[in-house]
Amino acid sequence: MSTPAKKARALYDARATRTPIPPFTDAEPELGIADGYAIQQELTALLLADGDRIIGHKVGLTAAPMQKALGIDTPDYGPVLASTVYRDGGVVPLEKFVSPKVEAEIVFVLGERLEGPGVTVTRARAAIAGAVAGMEIIDSRIADWRIRLADTVADLASNGAVATSSRVVPLADLDTRLIGMTLTRNGELVDTGAGAAALGDPVAVVAWLANTLGEHGVALEPGHMILTGALHAAVPMTAGDVFRAEFDRLGAVTVRVT
Repeated sequence: MSTPAKKARALYDARATRTPIPPFTDAEPELGIADGYAIQQELTALLLADGDRIIGHKVGLTAAPMQKALGIDTPDYGPVLASTVYRDGGVVPLEKFVSPKVEAEIVFVLGERLEGPGVTVTRARAAIAGAVAGMEIIDSRIADWRIRLADTVADLASNGAVATSSRVVPLADLDTRLIGMTLTRNGELVDTGAGAAALGDPVAVVAWLANTLGEHGVALEPGHMILTGALHAAVPMTAGDVFRAEFDRLGAVTVRVT
């Protein structure tokens, strides 16, 4: 499993069979973030060859505690695939995942093309058509979530799926740092959060992503969804759970786990 292509194939098979694999960094502890993205690129190509398509990006590790836990000082990113999107009230089959967890987060919808470098928070905000309530289902094809940075980056930044509300709320007069969130599971409060947990401002996440992708000649396109990172600690999913994330000004999104 020495090449990025072979590692990508191992992840591809793990996704197909729902059978986790050992961390790549167990055998190769020297693997870094660049190696992770090389594997991610190969894995994305395999999934697109199956007929899937990229409809946005997720940004992870935007909260300071998560960065500290992995010993890093930067977020990571991965593609959002069309096949992984659920709508508000959607039924999510547990069997589609390996070890899924729920994260409530603010999701932006782009109205204009955005390409770095040099994208400021002001420019990113102007390019955003609006925000929706979002719930990301993170998943790891790496056994027992024993991930280092290269492992999670390779595994599409541990992206599993996303559910969003349908109403796109314009950002005019909306301070995205102060958007509050409550997450309940089966009617019981699980956690709370606010937009500022994501790099201090979720709009800054979009600027960071545009500039980072711009270094590789990739732009964010109109209509793309941008998942800006968890506002709380991830919560494991089990069959029968009903999760509901309610956001100030954005409304709510609910998923039911079967």
